[in-house]
Amino acid sequence: MTSDSPTSTPLESMPRPPLIHVAVQQSLKDYIEANDMRPGQAMPSESFLARQLGVGRNSVREAIKALESLGILETRRGIGVFVKEFSFAPLLDNLAFGMRDSLRDVGELREIRRVLETGLIGQTIEVIGDDDIAALRDVTARMKARAEKHESFAAEDQEFHQLLFRCQNNRMLNALIDIFWSAFAKASQFHGMDNDDPLATWADHHAIVEAIARRDAEDARRRLDEHYEGLARVIARYSPNPG
Repeated sequence: MTSDSPTSTPLESMPRPPLIHVAVQQSLKDYIEANDMRPGQAMPSESFLARQLGVGRNSVREAIKALESLGILETRRGIGVFVKEFSFAPLLDNLAFGMRDSLRDVGELREIRRVLETGLIGQTIEVIGDDDIAALRDVTARMKARAEKHESFAAEDQEFHQLLFRCQNNRMLNALIDIFWSAFAKASQFHGMDNDDPLATWADHHAIVEAIARRDAEDARRRLDEHYEGLARVIARYSPNPG
């Protein structure tokens, strides 16, 4: 006699097996790791991989396309499939797109940028050379010229934030600084946020550079902090529920 009493301990549902191309993705990643493959090295052919994994070539092809979208592999037409140099580019596309409906997310990204840059500016002051300071002054001069003509200086702003930390010779940091800047800029475009006072923005950047030139870490942090507080006020103006 069987019982379907609700008081009995329930059975756990069986896990669904992954789709074949998803399982193949993991197998390809395992292969890359196990063979310590470096960027630029060629993967085996689709037919070889299909035979080794016991799946159809279409499943291998789908898995390769998925890994391309993640920035792990790249296909060179007529040549083959290769391990790709690490890049944050796939993150940028998803990050900016994900913030298109949420100003709160844009504000949180602003806060991440603020904490990252104010936390690391002291190390920049310890190691920055005269050439980089001159480059920062040059880019802020170009900002001012554009601001006075009421022109956008987004490219100069991106260059400025790259230059702030270039001297630290930290490739991962440079990539993060750039990806966060780009995501913030794209999200700002989604929400139609404009810079209503470009000369004030230029003045923020100019003050940061002069604090760095004086090797005044405390003032540089304060000036950066004030710059990001200004961005917070811009975001608040566009928020449907200000305050």
